[in-house]
Amino acid sequence: MEKSELIGYLKKYFPLLTETALIDEIHKHATFKKIEEATVLMDFGNYIRTIPLVVEGSIKIVRENENGNELLMYYLGQGDTCAMSLTCCMSHSKSEIRAIADSDVELFLIPVEKVDEWMIKFRSWKSFIMQTYSKRFSELLTTIDSIAFLKMDERLLKYLHDKFTKLDSSEIHITHQEIAIDLNTSREVVSRLLKQLEKKGDVILGRNRIEVK
Repeated sequence: MEKSELIGYLKKYFPLLTETALIDEIHKHATFKKIEEATVLMDFGNYIRTIPLVVEGSIKIVRENENGNELLMYYLGQGDTCAMSLTCCMSHSKSEIRAIADSDVELFLIPVEKVDEWMIKFRSWKSFIMQTYSKRFSELLTTIDSIAFLKMDERLLKYLHDKFTKLDSSEIHITHQEIAIDLNTSREVVSRLLKQLEKKGDVILGRNRIEVK
């Protein structure tokens, strides 16, 4: 990939990563990949060799309990990397998660040996990693709260019911991101739950519009 194209991606999706020397390092060591939907990027028990910087698409991160049941941890989207991958690679331990392409994905793969090195050399990289941990930790707390008190699909259904009732209308104009902010979750989660409701015939989805059937 041409350096100018890389800079364009970084400015658009990773605005913290602006140091010239860091950009040179990313250009030198990162590998750009296009991944097809449903591809397993990382699996339980594997050693992590690279961490992703996602520029397009969505990646689902799941854990598995001793009975083989999977638990959705969070989704990675544009501008994200995986905190669980960072934790495993820094401790040189095997992966405790499975990463699956939830759509066609475009990403940069960063060699794990560069993660620690860049943390020391580049302030912007360190800030990016720390913000990633903070964001993922917040999402995990939301996941825990939802599991403990209410399923997310139940929260979403209640939210929509209250919206329709308040507006006294069978149609609301709202973005998935606005719903996500209200429910303190991610846009990706809301979008997938809405699609499930649409498949069941409960709602009709349009551009920034939701209609109840």
